Amino acid sequence: MPKLSAGLLLFRRLDDDIELLIAHPGGPIWEHRDHGAWGLPKGAANDGEELLDAARREFEEELGHPPPHGPEIYLGEIRLRSRKIVHGWAVEGDFDPEELYSMQAELVWPPRSGKVLRVPEIDRVIWARPAEARQRMHPAQAAFVDRLLERLPGLDDPDTAGS
Repeated sequence: MPKLSAGLLLFRRLDDDIELLIAHPGGPIWEHRDHGAWGLPKGAANDGEELLDAARREFEEELGHPPPHGPEIYLGEIRLRSRKIVHGWAVEGDFDPEELYSMQAELVWPPRSGKVLRVPEIDRVIWARPAEARQRMHPAQAAFVDRLLERLPGLDDPDTAGS
């Protein structure tokens, strides 16, 4: 059975466009990667945990602040090459990237060296317009951007938004 993850895509409105809060994973593997590395704050659901509850918990663990309260927009699921299935929701709100305080994870680096590093789950977040978010996000997760734009009335064409 594939692993299940859940995440929240925070967005804020700007006149006739939006910005999306996207997250860059921490650690040496991702340190110099940009395009294709970003995504929504997400993580695995615990046994018996509702996926939306997991998405909200992961947002708080990875950003250090609770997600905003408000209606969540279900964005469906995507499948990663690893066969992991990610369920996504969007919620409107604001977040100051300077306030990021991500939980730490332990990682053996270099591989098989026995040296354990503590790295943040997320090392930075940025606000990006849809076109930039699509370019920076993991290709499968970029589908969440298009799905959100389809569900929000009155926005520019998804192919040109933020260009």
